[in-house]
Amino acid sequence: MAPTAVMINGLPGNMAACVVRHALADARFSVVPFSLTGPEISATETIADEFKVALIHPDRREIEIQPVIEAFGPFISVDFTHPSAITANAEFYCRFRLPFVMGTTGGDRERLQATVSAAGPAAVIAPNMGKQIVGFQAMMAWAAETFPGLFSGYRLSVRESHQQGKADTSGTARAMLGYFRELGAPLADEEIQMERDPVVQREQWGVPEAHLRGHGWHTYTLDSADGSVRFEFTHNVNGRDIYALGTLDAVAYLAAKIRQGRPARVYSMIDVLKGS
Repeated sequence: MAPTAVMINGLPGNMAACVVRHALADARFSVVPFSLTGPEISATETIADEFKVALIHPDRREIEIQPVIEAFGPFISVDFTHPSAITANAEFYCRFRLPFVMGTTGGDRERLQATVSAAGPAAVIAPNMGKQIVGFQAMMAWAAETFPGLFSGYRLSVRESHQQGKADTSGTARAMLGYFRELGAPLADEEIQMERDPVVQREQWGVPEAHLRGHGWHTYTLDSADGSVRFEFTHNVNGRDIYALGTLDAVAYLAAKIRQGRPARVYSMIDVLKGS
């Protein structure tokens, strides 16, 4: 079977570069040497893991994408751009019928889902591409459905730390609030404690120096009303490899659905985990 061509958008960003590195080392994929980039980037090309990639700027992409499609299509796009760009990017993928995996977090998720569901090609959209973390979320979803109100009367606090350049509150942390709400321990999105200061991350949280520029640490704490009982759930991820590997598995999953001739729809990472 021929490798699946994949266009990785968001270069020269760190997450997109990590996906390129893993895709180049994975026989399941060939990497398209073009990438959608942001308006703040002035460069016209970048090198990702010794692989030269031409950058397509927002004001040129309507013109420049067609030759790329003709030369390298069909391909699956991967999006690790910026929260402010997800709606416009999704509309772009829909307009050119480009199946895609959206790993970019934040933005207007309801509008994103509605846009792609109404007119989109096949897509995988998820706030977290790390399969093990998604599996943990699935366990929480099961608990919330099976034991509603289990933690009624407990006080929930949520702390998350990511690299300084991450603009939005963690999508995973916000998604987890829904499960805790069903379990009887509600918390508003704005009460999530975000940390983006590398000095605090290193000295108070203990994030290794090597991962200050790429990490995702989350702790969910439940305290009983009288303070005699505490539950804590922690997942600390250093680096970006877990997300890149999950993304590429999502690409392989989507490619299989397209080969099978399945109707276009929006898949989640739970679908990817189940292989359904």
